[in-house]
Amino acid sequence: MKKTIQEINEKILSGKAVAVTAEEIIDLVDKDGLEKTFEKVDVVTTGTFSPMCSTGVFLNFGHNDPPIKMNKTTLNGVPAYAGLAAVDAYLGAGELAEDYHGDDMYGGAHVIEALLKGEEIDLFATGAVTDCYPARECSHKVTLDSINEAIMFNPRNCYQNYAAAVNGSDKTIYTYMGILYPKFKNMNYATSGQLSPLLNDPTYRTIGVGTKIFLGGAQGHIAWNGTQFKTNVERLENGIPVAPAATLSLIGDLKEMSAEYIQSAVFERYGVSIFVGMGLPIPLLDLDILKNVCVRDEEIFTTIVDYSVPNLEKPTYGRIDYKSLKSGSVELNGKKVRTAPMSSIPKARKIAQTLKEWIMAGEFTLVEPVRMFPENTSLNSLGASGGGKDE
Repeated sequence: MKKTIQEINEKILSGKAVAVTAEEIIDLVDKDGLEKTFEKVDVVTTGTFSPMCSTGVFLNFGHNDPPIKMNKTTLNGVPAYAGLAAVDAYLGAGELAEDYHGDDMYGGAHVIEALLKGEEIDLFATGAVTDCYPARECSHKVTLDSINEAIMFNPRNCYQNYAAAVNGSDKTIYTYMGILYPKFKNMNYATSGQLSPLLNDPTYRTIGVGTKIFLGGAQGHIAWNGTQFKTNVERLENGIPVAPAATLSLIGDLKEMSAEYIQSAVFERYGVSIFVGMGLPIPLLDLDILKNVCVRDEEIFTTIVDYSVPNLEKPTYGRIDYKSLKSGSVELNGKKVRTAPMSSIPKARKIAQTLKEWIMAGEFTLVEPVRMFPENTSLNSLGASGGGKDE
C-alpha cells in the first residue's frame, strides 16, 4: 500500500484529499486500524509554537537619496548586521537594543513583532562616504509596507526533542528554559510532544530541503537542515531521539505572516527570544509513515538535565515521557516536582488545525524535497578538532 506526493496533490487540488491532525490520527487508527485509515487519510498535520532564538529577518530598505552604503544600522535602537549590499541588513531576534539597561529588555524580536503589527520603526544608519554612496548617515521611519523585502530566515528552529530542565543547585537560576528553582522544585520542557513536527517523522522520510510548511501564519519552506543538526543520538525503538537531535532552517515572507504566530518574548535575566509558529504536513506515503504519526505522548521520552552545571556535560536524571510532563507534576528523587511547558500546546493545536483546513480547501499543496537531510551527523564544540560528521 503506497501513495505518492503527486497523487496526494491531485486529490488536494480536486478537493478530495483528507487531512487530519497528529492528535486526530491516533483516534482514527484506534477505531479503524492502520489499513482502513491509510486508505482514507492522505496527510497528517503537526504544529509547534515555541521560543526559537535562532530567528531573524533579511530586510531591504530601498535606497536613500543621496545613496548610502549602510554600515552601522539600528532599528528602534537595535543593531542589525549590515555587512551585505548597500541597503540590506539582517536583524536577529535575540539582539538587544544598544541602550539596554538592567531588566528592561528590548530586542530584535520586538522590532519584528512591531513590523508585523504595522507600527513605524526608527531606522538609523551610518556609512563610509564613497563616490557612488556619498551620504554619511540617514534616518527614516519605516514600516513593513515601506520595506522592499522582509524575508524571515531562521538558521535553527524546531528542535527534534529537547531536554527537560531542572536545577539541582541551592540557588534559583535564569535560563532560556525559564526560571528554574533550586533543589529540583520545578521542571520545564519545550516540545509539543505528539503534535511536534519532527517527532512525527523521526527519520525524516518526508522532510527535506524545499518542503512546504506553515510558518508564522503563512506558507514557508524548509531552506536547509538547521544549525546544530545532529542525528547521531540515542533513539528509542520507535526511532525517536531522547535528546536534542535534528533542527530546521526555515524561510518565508514576513509580509505574509501574522503577529498571532510570531511573538516576542523576554526571559528574565537571560534575554530576548521570539515565539515562532510552525506546522509541518506529513504525507502518508506508506503504512510505516502512518505508524510513525500515531506516536503518543507516553511513547515519547526526553532526558532530564540539570541546568545548574555550567559545563556542556551536564548531569542527567533519567528519562521522562511527555504524558507525564503534560500532567503538571512528576516524581523525581522521591519528591513531587511541578512541570511547565515553554511551548504553547493550544497554539500548536491551532496551527495543526489551520494547516489541515488549508489542505482540505485546496489552498496548500505538498512539495517533494529536492534534497534529503544528511545522515550520521554529530557536533563539535569550541576547541574541538576534526569534522562534524561521523563516517
